Amino acid sequence: MATTTTFDDLHAWMRSARKSAAVQVDHDNGLAHVFGYPEAFTAITETTDFSSDLSKLVPRNREFDVFAEGNFINLDPPRHDRLRGLVSKAFTPKMIAQLEPRITEITDDLIGQVGDEFDLVDALAYPLPVIVIAELLGIPTSDLPVFRRWADALLSQQTGELDQEQIEHALAQVEPIMREMNEYLLEHIRARRADPGDDLISGLTAAETDGRTLTDGEIIGFAGLLLIAGHITTTALLGNSIQLMDEHPDIAEQLHADRGLVPQAIEEFLRFRSPFPRLSRRTTRELTLGDVRIPQDCIVFPWLASANRDPRRFEEPDTVDIHRTPNHHLAFGKGIHFCIGAPLARLEAKVALNRLLDRYRSIDVTGGEFFDAATMAAAKQLPVLATPR
Repeated sequence: MATTTTFDDLHAWMRSARKSAAVQVDHDNGLAHVFGYPEAFTAITETTDFSSDLSKLVPRNREFDVFAEGNFINLDPPRHDRLRGLVSKAFTPKMIAQLEPRITEITDDLIGQVGDEFDLVDALAYPLPVIVIAELLGIPTSDLPVFRRWADALLSQQTGELDQEQIEHALAQVEPIMREMNEYLLEHIRARRADPGDDLISGLTAAETDGRTLTDGEIIGFAGLLLIAGHITTTALLGNSIQLMDEHPDIAEQLHADRGLVPQAIEEFLRFRSPFPRLSRRTTRELTLGDVRIPQDCIVFPWLASANRDPRRFEEPDTVDIHRTPNHHLAFGKGIHFCIGAPLARLEAKVALNRLLDRYRSIDVTGGEFFDAATMAAAKQLPVLATPR
């Protein structure tokens, strides 16, 4: 597929492709696209046949190699399981649940600084999750502009369907950003090893299983993953939620009337406008998926955004229905690679949407600048006009 710039165009392409075949192989480029729900579910959960480690298929890059040490979403068992197990000890559901009062405080402070016209991303959707994550990690919240520069640079790069030379060029473009981020995080990790505090990086330096602790590189990978991917999920979710409520005023009315609907509305917003439209896998052998033969060492793209609109799984999939139940969407993935930050993203979205509903009778979207929809379903800028209650 050529570079896609709009959400509607992306879904029109996926809808047409899904009707043609749930799995399609591009033998010329060594790629396979997976559009159907059961097929995508298999591709992201069967770790023996579908590897998350693509390193043998992409050029080596020192800065990315450092980051990859602890970026367990790109690792396979048993190394994935060991790293995730160590990280999970310092990033527990109980720890996340205890953050709700602080998330509420940050949200109130941020929306208390704006008038009736503001950019939702600049004012709330970006700073809220980054402040939370920065405080968790124990790094200065004053560095928010730096983190955003890193995220915009890294998330704007596409390497999915490029040839080797183009991939090398794309990696070279962001190598300085990766080096800057790695060095920044390493400085904080070394400081916490010398003088531990009550923060996540300190917890990661102390986490131990069977006498094995995390290396600096492994902590860099997880901390960087949490800082970049961890915040953009909530940023995207909040922006997408406000857009969908603007496009469907009846939903906003229902949420104003019954706040108990907010959690299930969030799940439907995730299904309908999934922040990360696709994942990447590599076949470890020649195999069959959806009656289609896929060769060994083929890059496979499970399109989560397409699977979440598969009519075989969801009734009226192109309708936003906040009463949809059950809603087993794949927006956070499934299996061993299910997003470790999903509980935090859900909590931040629930708190933020409730506080916005408390403060405003309506929020009208007046424009926007967006990431390429094939890379990220998210707004970079989302100006709104809000009417106070």
